[in-house]
Amino acid sequence: MERTEKSLYTIMLIFIIGLAVMGLALDGPTQTLKGFLHLQVRGARLINDFTQAGAGSAMFNAALVGLIGLIIVFFATISLSGPTIAAIFTMVGFGFFGKTPLNALPIIGGVWIAARLAHKTLGSYSLIALFGTALGPVVTFIMFEMGLPLSLSIPLGLFSGLVAGFILPGVARSMLQLHQGYNLYNTGFSCGFIGLFLSGLLIASNKMEPITIIWNTANESALVLFIPILSLFLILSALIIDGFSHIRETIQALFKLQNLSGRLPTDLFDAGTAGSALINMALLGLVSSLYVALVKAPFNGPVIGGILTVMGFGGFGKTLKNIWPVVAGVVLATLVFGKQLSDPGPILAALFCTTLAPIAGQFGIVAGIVAGFIHLFMVETTAVWHGGLDLYNNGFAGGLTASLIMAMLQWYKTNRPKEDFQV
Repeated sequence: MERTEKSLYTIMLIFIIGLAVMGLALDGPTQTLKGFLHLQVRGARLINDFTQAGAGSAMFNAALVGLIGLIIVFFATISLSGPTIAAIFTMVGFGFFGKTPLNALPIIGGVWIAARLAHKTLGSYSLIALFGTALGPVVTFIMFEMGLPLSLSIPLGLFSGLVAGFILPGVARSMLQLHQGYNLYNTGFSCGFIGLFLSGLLIASNKMEPITIIWNTANESALVLFIPILSLFLILSALIIDGFSHIRETIQALFKLQNLSGRLPTDLFDAGTAGSALINMALLGLVSSLYVALVKAPFNGPVIGGILTVMGFGGFGKTLKNIWPVVAGVVLATLVFGKQLSDPGPILAALFCTTLAPIAGQFGIVAGIVAGFIHLFMVETTAVWHGGLDLYNNGFAGGLTASLIMAMLQWYKTNRPKEDFQV
């Protein structure tokens, strides 16, 4: 293991352990652990804000979910770099609203079985396993929300999670071809596709309940300060990794990253330096927090989850330059349709729409704004399709939006003289 990767492991461990300690300190060990156990058996479909049951419990749950991801990366003997850091940050983020150790592990187990059957290592499917935990609500819903006896529902929930994870690698590969790498949340797109069938089965069985929104409007000080503190920690870590004597080179590498399209797979840790990628992540976190504060949205579980996901992909495709046009498109659509920027749908869309950042990075500002505009009204529709069973609903909507835009651009490119369309 190289020195830089060891340093990244140290950073991730400090991040995860620090989050767990904050959770225990915030509500007290006893209350935090009680709340954590409660989260394992409560509903997890979109949108279920775990901070409603206690910010400390949500933090502790998120830390353990992230720890699972980090352990898998370590034992799968794959590199801890842009893609895997993005996956772990995303897992931590959704540990604030939907993912738990209980509902994540069966999905991972299903992907592992698929890898064994295909005579591949778990490392080959590790990203699918980590991001695939977006289907965790399937496990929780069958276990605790269908009204079945626990002696039946728990084994059935575990089995359903294994099946969902098992079919995920094949679906993910096909979905990538549709949007051609311009939707960063490809596994979210795949999970939404699988969720359509699972939701249809549950509806046919008269077991699907309508989606409800649990949205904490209280601003917990620890959650408000969490992202700025984390961002400053990443900046300090970046300067240590690259060396304080190489600050100029780090900044130059940071500017270099801004010129990349971000199309999958763009590992910003490889494209620049480890320090420049960490600073890019930190800046995305600070800018996202500033936007949330400006529109006066609460710093609750889903919002923190959204910001952490943006930060994570700051090492795997997202930059300050390629996200802003897409966010501008969402803001424009929000105002055109007469919605409030601080409402659950628009604020989450403004954060997660950055999955379409490669479109702006590759095709320019106008294309990014159009993508963001379409994304808003799509994402508010697609959750109903899969019944909230896919936590990465923005990834599902983003995949559909990117597929539409890429189909039109490809048609235009093949039917116009080359000099009229340069990609």
